[in-house]
Amino acid sequence: MDIFAELVTLGREARDRAYAPYSGFAVGAALRTKSGGVYSGSNVENASYGMTICAERVAIFNAVSAGEREFEALAVVSEELAPPCGACRQVLAEFGLNTKVIIADLGDSREVHTVRDLLPTAFTPTSLPRGCSESEGAS
Repeated sequence: MDIFAELVTLGREARDRAYAPYSGFAVGAALRTKSGGVYSGSNVENASYGMTICAERVAIFNAVSAGEREFEALAVVSEELAPPCGACRQVLAEFGLNTKVIIADLGDSREVHTVRDLLPTAFTPTSLPRGCSESEGAS
């Protein structure tokens, strides 16, 4: 099984664990890091809609909290081909514009893009003033 197919399979499994009682729009994600680790996530909705979090960010935050910082590919799986939202694109851009993003549905359809394709004018750490240290830029 190729890496993209494996990530889509894991994204589908994560989608099954989504908590989406308000929208009914379940999403799963699976992220592969350059070190070979795989982290999944599902969307978690909240009655206070602003507290909802996307599957993509759950997977990314799981990886980051495990010490990972370099990503290879992220699969996003939903009922239809649905790309990551703007917030998820921005979070992905923080860790690399060349990360592959596989957008898949529950059938055999999938598209592959890079974060750069999805967010061509991303605000990245290099957008910050030269005098800003890494720790200042992270806050």
